[in-house]
Amino acid sequence: MAGHSKFKNIMHRKGRADAARSKLFSKLSREITVAAKSGMPDPAMNPRLRLAIANAKAESMPKDNIERAVKKGAGGDGENYEEVRYEGFGPGGVNLIVEGLTDNRNRAASNIRSIFAKNGGNLGASGSVTFQFDRMGELTYPASVGSEDAVMEAAIEAGAQDVESDEESHVVYTAFEDFAEVATALEGALGEPKSSKIVWRPKNTTAVTGDAVATLMKLIDALDDDDDVQNVYGDYDVSDEDMEKYA
Repeated sequence: MAGHSKFKNIMHRKGRADAARSKLFSKLSREITVAAKSGMPDPAMNPRLRLAIANAKAESMPKDNIERAVKKGAGGDGENYEEVRYEGFGPGGVNLIVEGLTDNRNRAASNIRSIFAKNGGNLGASGSVTFQFDRMGELTYPASVGSEDAVMEAAIEAGAQDVESDEESHVVYTAFEDFAEVATALEGALGEPKSSKIVWRPKNTTAVTGDAVATLMKLIDALDDDDDVQNVYGDYDVSDEDMEKYA
């Protein structure tokens, strides 16, 4: 297992204002509906649905909203969403991966291309960026579950690949194919995680400073605001000072 990573968080999260929270709930509901529609509506029999519901609960999404989204998918009433992925380049030379669920692939592609172009980036061809990332499982625990050493030991025992710890949380990374097994083992050792998901983790990071930080964050915000976008991942490394200036 690799040692403690100094990489900054690769996913930019905006503040939880009411409008942003509504947007987040909409994305979470869409993922739940798609998961329920693509497999069994029982989370015990459908790993993707189980993950989607766990992440919705982690964001304090109301139980009624979750149940409504599951029923929508189980009843076949949900729109026929298609999974899409876009790869591109942002200010400061960063690599970005955009994942989405859309009922109109042409609209989604046009909007994403426009967002990149208007915010100092450009859309790349399929495969132009993903080789710079690893597809991995990510489990996040609050710092209160234990010391960095204790969590590292539990992660090694569970078969995880890496742990990043700071004052607020422990983030455990697993190989994509080992995610379910490691998640089960860690839940037995540390309890239920705050969030569990499949992510794109960069193999290396790109330092971004100065004016490029604001431009990059505006691009990521614009992508995140698009209705067809579910997740945005990047290999950027921004200092806390520069991030505070943007915020």
